[in-house]
Amino acid sequence: MKKIQLILFGIGNVGSTFINQIIQAQKIFKQQGLEIEIPVILNSSTAFIKDEGVDENWKANFVDFGLPYQVEEIIDYVKSKHWENVVAIDATASIEFVNNYTNLVENGFHIIAANKVANTLAYDDYVFFRELLKENNKQFLYETNVGAGLPVVETIKNLHQSGEKVTKIRGVFSGSLSYIFNTFSKENKNFSEVVTLAETKGYTEPDPRVDLSGTDVARKLLILARELQLTYNLEDVKVKSLVPVHLAETTPINTFQENITDLDEEFQLLKTQLNENEVLRYIGELDVEKQILEVKLVTEQKENPLGALQGADSLFEIYTESYGAQPLVIQGAGAGAAVTARGVVSDVIKLAKQINCCN
Repeated sequence: MKKIQLILFGIGNVGSTFINQIIQAQKIFKQQGLEIEIPVILNSSTAFIKDEGVDENWKANFVDFGLPYQVEEIIDYVKSKHWENVVAIDATASIEFVNNYTNLVENGFHIIAANKVANTLAYDDYVFFRELLKENNKQFLYETNVGAGLPVVETIKNLHQSGEKVTKIRGVFSGSLSYIFNTFSKENKNFSEVVTLAETKGYTEPDPRVDLSGTDVARKLLILARELQLTYNLEDVKVKSLVPVHLAETTPINTFQENITDLDEEFQLLKTQLNENEVLRYIGELDVEKQILEVKLVTEQKENPLGALQGADSLFEIYTESYGAQPLVIQGAGAGAAVTARGVVSDVIKLAKQINCCN
């Protein structure tokens, strides 16, 4: 039985769902010869440690027995246990936490990240981290960075590594913006109403401008471009923000919320200009040959794959030399804690089997 110890940083929506999925899947893990435990769970200020792995009572135990910590203390504790296979799970969205990756890798941790930050750093830092992983014989998995639980990153990586020439990637990269424009195109609601509805359903970030600014889509587009060994940086992505300048993220969130109806006039005008068989879609597009990375609002025919999207689904069209004019299409739920957490679990299994293979 191969034992894997998971050190979970971040117990918000994704992290807490991940814990429950790991606990519930113990039987199927054992059928695969794997014993997977989470002996340490942490939020930004508090750690709860249970050497044999947390159980269904983890929330109450975290509140009752959690203690303040420094990341260095957690590293020292884990090293003192001499666990053979240790994986840091980054279920945060923290820019600051990524600064710990180097220390974690140098001290024997593999890393699995739902957090996109490490893959969208300046290109030199991106390359440095991958060299560090090689030097320390550690793995870094991040399938959920793009498409939540959909196998987008792995598909792009496999195509490229097999020698397939990817010429274009195009699609609705954001489940939250998919929901917003699917709903806005079909229902007689103001744009601001739809954004608020998406927020109440948990599709958007607590500050919806994070989604509406297009930055999250730009990060996902950059991650896929880099899987093709393209040396772009985030500032190379041309982004059409949906947020008016006077309500941009530099202004307080309450100012945005009080004036959210300022978005309505522009989007209502765009909607009235649509033909009967057209809808609005907010897409990311990478054209490899033209060296263009764009995040933009476009008009799509309802019968096209992008135009026919429903709910909060994401859709990725991957154009290659072999596939010709007909792209490889990956479609499915693009947002939500359950599918994202399941994608992280899938990365854990993938990593565990790599360790099995190579130890």
